[in-house]
Amino acid sequence: MTVPPCSVLLIDDEAMAEDLIGYHLSRQQGIRLRYHDRADDAVALCQQTEATVVLVDLRMPGADGFDVIGMLRAAPETEQVPIILLSSEDDADIKARAFALGANDYLVKWPDARELEARIRYHSAAYQARRQRDAAFLELRQREEELRASQAALHQSQKMEAIGQLTGGVAHDFNNVLQIIGGNLQLVKMMGGVNPQGMTRIDNALAGVERGARLAQHLLAFARRQPLQSTVVALEPVLANMDDMLRRVLGPRALVVADIAPQLWNTEVDIGQLNNAILNLAINARDAMNGEGTLTIRARNLPAGSPLPDHHGDSGADYVLIEIADTGQGMPEEVRLRAFEPFFTTKPTGQGTGLGLSMAYGFVKQSGGEIALQSTPGAGTCVQICLRRSLGKPTALPTTTTQPLSGGAETILVVEDEEAVRDATVGLLAALGYNVLSSADAEQAARLIEEGAHIDLLFSDVIMPGKVSSLELSRLVQRKLPKAQVLFTSGYAEGVLAHDGKLPPGVHLLHKPYTAEVLSARIRHLLRRGVPATAA
Repeated sequence: MTVPPCSVLLIDDEAMAEDLIGYHLSRQQGIRLRYHDRADDAVALCQQTEATVVLVDLRMPGADGFDVIGMLRAAPETEQVPIILLSSEDDADIKARAFALGANDYLVKWPDARELEARIRYHSAAYQARRQRDAAFLELRQREEELRASQAALHQSQKMEAIGQLTGGVAHDFNNVLQIIGGNLQLVKMMGGVNPQGMTRIDNALAGVERGARLAQHLLAFARRQPLQSTVVALEPVLANMDDMLRRVLGPRALVVADIAPQLWNTEVDIGQLNNAILNLAINARDAMNGEGTLTIRARNLPAGSPLPDHHGDSGADYVLIEIADTGQGMPEEVRLRAFEPFFTTKPTGQGTGLGLSMAYGFVKQSGGEIALQSTPGAGTCVQICLRRSLGKPTALPTTTTQPLSGGAETILVVEDEEAVRDATVGLLAALGYNVLSSADAEQAARLIEEGAHIDLLFSDVIMPGKVSSLELSRLVQRKLPKAQVLFTSGYAEGVLAHDGKLPPGVHLLHKPYTAEVLSARIRHLLRRGVPATAA
């Protein structure tokens, strides 16, 4: 049977007490005795010796046994330590007073050694059992709190995933509808014969299509269902070049401060989506500051092992941390917890869509990074974005220029299962001078190729009904017609073209809804290259 160890503190002004008690206890297993003659230091002595039982004499000069009981019971560190009062007086009133003050036992000097040992072991074991019980209850409460926090995080994650699936599907259908509207409006413009007032109406409608496309893009970004065209980017010049744009967004009364650490690591990211995310965060900051205040954009390297924001744990890899902080009104906790949900906004009706933060959240997660939001009412908000470091060589940033409509005489095969979208696209390409073939599905298009149809470019929707997929069709085209180019289009291409949310090199994708200018430019670019595209 295991004997629990006992640490006994004896407080007595007569040194003889240590000899009388210690002689027997020193020969017993698991009992350690410490003797002191100063009752005034009882609390400190009890802590120093880690006493599990205190033996204290009643009659001592200065502080007596009653005083020691009071001192030990008054201190939180020693209030539960068992106390055995030793006295030469077998008096009921003294015993009653001792127990009233908090003594656990009372022994008349000098008790039988075996009885004293038994009482010491009993009180010590009870004290240690109580401590273990309290520690177990404390650990249980901590585990329960951790479990509640984990369940809340899981619930939030499941809710965000469910919302993401819903918004992704809605955005896909929405983009097809926008393509039908936009394509036909652009055809009307190209056909001519519209008076100036009618042309103004068409331009207004096209502007609405463009606005709807941005909303759908934000939904797809939140849902992590928009293929990212990621490249290795040197962040330092990118962030530095955003200064002018941010100043225009914030207005003349706001101050933009850039704090970019030198020798910032490269990262692999879709630069257009990163710019959009930072721009949306800046717009949120402007609204939170009512147009005046300070927006700070900070960036620094976060080596492996550094703590990630918002208790995500320590990083197992190198990251680059980008922070966008404002001096606005901040958010209460209940708002902060919902801030990344799409369409959640505290702005008045008509002044915000609630998609800015959700788009940034989806983009960062799809890019393999982490995002967190720190906010205190009255003290502003800071959004922290962690992107993984890339050891690759950065590529040159693309330049965006608006090109006029341009056509050609080549043959293009349009494959689109949505009839209204197909008709509008065929009409646009025919108006640009191309010889256009069309198919309602990939199976029909494959038969055309097998029967000897010659094409210069395949323009196919990604999601195809029937037995033949768009990827299988593209491989057939490249096998039969090695010089032909392939351009995919989709309102939503999750899991088909994109691998881990990113397009493979050499795969060309045009997002719906697209304009006539963008479509013509992409087609002319591919046809001029004369190099076949790579199948996904």
